Parts: sequence; structure tokens; C-alpha cells
Amino acid sequence: MSFITIHATINAPINKVWQYWTTEEHIVNWNFASPDWYCPHAKNNLIKGGEFHYAMAAKDNSLSFDFWGTYQQIITGKIIEIVLGDGRKLTVSFEQTELGTIITEAFEPEQENSIELQQKGWQMILDNFKNYSEI
Repeated sequence: MSFITIHATINAPINKVWQYWTTEEHIVNWNFASPDWYCPHAKNNLIKGGEFHYAMAAKDNSLSFDFWGTYQQIITGKIIEIVLGDGRKLTVSFEQTELGTIITEAFEPEQENSIELQQKGWQMILDNFKNYSEI
């Protein structure tokens, strides 16, 4: 199976990027694709075998779901490997460069939505993270 890959260059040092990506108090401020959605709560047990659970909810209360996964490998400041709740694999990598910290996400697509829609939605969340973490 092929993976969908997205990335962003964050104008912030890798230690800040890692903290904002992995800390519950920050996750709730960026983990949504558009202004009509939000992340009401996040739980993150950042250890091998630990789980994360991020609530994703429409602000009009029309829809909500638990986005979750289990950590397979964590190398602080470098890589996170996850098996999502539906069995798909996700890898998030972090690289410090002269231009900032590059985050790359590679994930197996689900079957319900088009590749283009999935790539756009995940990129919107990553762009939201970029905007939040560069403040």
C-alpha cells in the first residue's frame, strides 16, 4: 500500500516543535483542519505502547470523533511511529534545518475519502500546527 506524505517547515527550533506536537495543552490549540472544528480535549501517553486520544469536534456539535493511535516507536526530537485506531500506519518525522524544523507525516490512506481529500485535510491540520507553533 502506498502512503500519503505531507510536510511543513516550521520557523521554530526543534525542541519547541516537539513540545507543541506532543503536549496535551498545546495539541488542543492546533489539532483541527478548519475554524469550524476544534479539539475539546487530548490525552497523550507518549511511550512505546502508549496511546493518544484526540477529540475532534464540529463547533456546531453536529459531529465528533476520537482520533487515536498506539505508539510503536518514539525517538525524541526525531521520529514517532504509530498504528492508528483503524490499523493504518503513520510516521511523523522531525528534522532541524537552517530554515527551521521540517515535519513530515506519511500515512496509509483510508478507503472512505479520496487521496486528494485526505492529503488536503491532513495538510490543513499540519498548517494549523505551523501557524500555532510559530507564534
